[in-house]
Amino acid sequence: MKKLLTYFKPYKWQSLLGPLFKLLEATFELLVPFVVGLIVDRGLGEAVNGGYPNADFGFIAWMCGLLAVFGIVGLFFSVIAQYFAARTATGVSAGIRRDLFKKIQSLSYRDIDKMGEATMLTRMTGDLDRFQSGVNLALRLFLRSPFIVFGAMFTAFLIDPQSIGTFALTIGVLAIVVYAVMFACMPLYKRTQEKLDKVLLSTRENLTGARVLRAFCREDREREAFHTRNGDLTAGRKFVGAIAAITNPLTYVLVNGGIILLLYTGALRVDGGALSQGSVIALYNLMGQILIELIKLANLIVTVTKAAACGERIQAVLDMQPSLELVSGETRETGGAFVRFENVSLQYNAGAEPALENINLSVERGQTVGIIGGTGSGKSSLVNLIPHFYDVSGGQVSVDGQNVQSESLQKYLREKIGVVPQKAVLFKGTLRENLLWGKAEATEDELWEALEKAQAAEFVREKGGLDCPVAQGGKNFSGGQKQRLTIARALVRKPEILILDDSSSALDYATDAALRKNIRALSTTTFIVSQRASSVRDADKILVLDDGKAVGEGTHGELMRSCEVYREIYFSQYENDEKEGAAI
Repeated sequence: MKKLLTYFKPYKWQSLLGPLFKLLEATFELLVPFVVGLIVDRGLGEAVNGGYPNADFGFIAWMCGLLAVFGIVGLFFSVIAQYFAARTATGVSAGIRRDLFKKIQSLSYRDIDKMGEATMLTRMTGDLDRFQSGVNLALRLFLRSPFIVFGAMFTAFLIDPQSIGTFALTIGVLAIVVYAVMFACMPLYKRTQEKLDKVLLSTRENLTGARVLRAFCREDREREAFHTRNGDLTAGRKFVGAIAAITNPLTYVLVNGGIILLLYTGALRVDGGALSQGSVIALYNLMGQILIELIKLANLIVTVTKAAACGERIQAVLDMQPSLELVSGETRETGGAFVRFENVSLQYNAGAEPALENINLSVERGQTVGIIGGTGSGKSSLVNLIPHFYDVSGGQVSVDGQNVQSESLQKYLREKIGVVPQKAVLFKGTLRENLLWGKAEATEDELWEALEKAQAAEFVREKGGLDCPVAQGGKNFSGGQKQRLTIARALVRKPEILILDDSSSALDYATDAALRKNIRALSTTTFIVSQRASSVRDADKILVLDDGKAVGEGTHGELMRSCEVYREIYFSQYENDEKEGAAI
């Protein structure tokens, strides 16, 4: 939580002025019992036969006017305090949200996989909202409530020193109850937030995979799983809510017990002439103020406890260090391959089976490399090492003679590599906005050129051109159209290295062939990941992977003669195709 306090620095004056104006409002509130006591003692006078013949109505009217002034001035101070508190809470949460998003953007794929997308979304939304509410309430009440409580005790001491024992006993017992509840609730709130992460994960999976769930008739199973997770969350919140709910009734019982004791002892002392009726009423009002403020303080502590638990979860993300390792002082090697894998191994988690093992590959500038293999053979893992999405567990990947982990190479990698991932992702907006992700300053001619090369220009014209709307996730486009648009987005930047990670799986063979022909004409170093032999057979070099190991490397003809795994893949797709078999 200490790190989050640094976000209050730009709002230090607002953080001070908010509580200050609340204290000024509280000061006027503490004066009210004095005025009420004066109205009873001096304004009404002694009661005679149930009436007040000596009442001074002018004095009463003046005192009532003074109470109205106190109320108006107090309201003015309260509004100012609310303004400063809200501005501070909103500004602090905005700063945290900005840095939290920046931190998440800096994390590697491995870091995101480790923590989980649902957890990060919860911490950036629900946790941060609770933290903001806690800050707002704390600035308004955290000093005001104790000030009124102890101020009321001091005022009571001035009115009647003998009543201070009743006040001290009531406040002491209440403090013990409130703090006991707070310490009991804090760890429980953390656990309920973790259960909320699981509910959010279940909801997200069901929304993103709705079509798959319906296709396999898994709605009942997912509904049951959601009810289980939601039930755990509900039970956890009920339990901690039941503990927190004890605070209010205990506070009412204790304070009202104190009021009963105060009235009893006060009545005896009034009857004995040691205390005036106005003083008893003033003491009663002060005890009532303590009751109200202690209830506010109890609720505040519950809210602040939740906010503190959420703040710790937020800080856990801010404290995360990106796992990608960067090295400095790298010297550029002259000559050699443009992209090189040297004894590369990759483990996603410590102690896990390697996803890649002892991969060696050299690629010259302008070559097209096909990477083929069965599902789970490590094809995507291999190409994700080129733009340094993951750190190698062993060996080295170099681009243009430099280790991809070199600090000086990072900007080059992001600007000169075009990546088309397996899942075609488009963002809500217009098609033009999506394409400009590839190159922000691209002209309209460059955008249309990229669409032509990606075989997407025809259907884009039919949909209204570059300014046609794109729904969230590109849901208003078919799977093949989304793949071609994401390829066009990568081509806009005219990358030196183009990575196509199974990005044409939804295309028909004719469109796929035309697309590959256009890409080969670019003289770009291209990596094509595919399970289709037709997509890689014309590549300058084909790498065959099996269970994370390279089992073959060469051209289509060479692999058909020497690599059993490649032949199995090929004949499984073209076993009945006599023309393809004859073309070997």
